[in-house]
Amino acid sequence: MHRPATPVSTILKRKGDWVISIDRTATVFEAIQRMVKHNVGAIVVKENGDLCGIFTERDYLRRIALEGRTSRTTHVEEVMTSRVVCVNPSTTVEECMQLMTKHHCRHLPVVQDPDQLVGILSIGDCVRLLSQQAESEIEDLTSYIAGVYPA
Repeated sequence: MHRPATPVSTILKRKGDWVISIDRTATVFEAIQRMVKHNVGAIVVKENGDLCGIFTERDYLRRIALEGRTSRTTHVEEVMTSRVVCVNPSTTVEECMQLMTKHHCRHLPVVQDPDQLVGILSIGDCVRLLSQQAESEIEDLTSYIAGVYPA
């Protein structure tokens, strides 16, 4: 019993399409404040409204804490990840997991043509969905074995 691949759009319908963002000229302190306020591990960086990077907790640790910079005087554009791996709403969750593994990232902005940011996907979103699907499949198999399938 194999379920069809789930597109990213399914997750965005459940979690919403809101994306926390900040301008590239903001300070890292302002970015961290916004991330803490919204309880997120990454913030999309924009320039003139367009996606130009992403700033994550990992960026903070590697480029602020370890390099001895200060978050109040360092601008996001100095330490953000500018080569952002993006997906589109039809990309499958399995493909997203492969991309995250390959590129060692935990967040994928979701972009719809032409370069319209429509959401952000985290590794937690993917794991949550795959876990729910596994639980559902176990319930279906248990019902089948017990002779009450379909439920």
